[in-house]
Amino acid sequence: EVQLVESGGGLVQPGGSLRLSCAASGFSFDDYAMAWVRQAPGKGLEWVSEINWNGATTYYADSVKGRFTISRGNAKNTVYLQMNSLKPEDTAVYYCNAAGGYWGQGTQVTVSS
Repeated sequence: EVQLVESGGGLVQPGGSLRLSCAASGFSFDDYAMAWVRQAPGKGLEWVSEINWNGATTYYADSVKGRFTISRGNAKNTVYLQMNSLKPEDTAVYYCNAAGGYWGQGTQVTVSS
């Protein structure tokens, strides 16, 4: 059974940091590029960041470039999203996605004072 389990979300003040993790199982993790996608309240899905299979290449949405860092540990079948200098507009449910269609259940990130 394919599983993607996100963790690390929560409530943080503007300017703060969070680190999201996504633990994968049930498929060949290091065969897949991995992405983070978010959905803010009342809005559609927004692609945030992506990393290729070996971590050598990363991509970011302009809205998070310079503040977020994606990484992966293939030995642990885990992908991470380090989020710094968080803003209220980063408030969303963050989903982990394996290129090809696998999705996690999401983790809530709320940035508020």
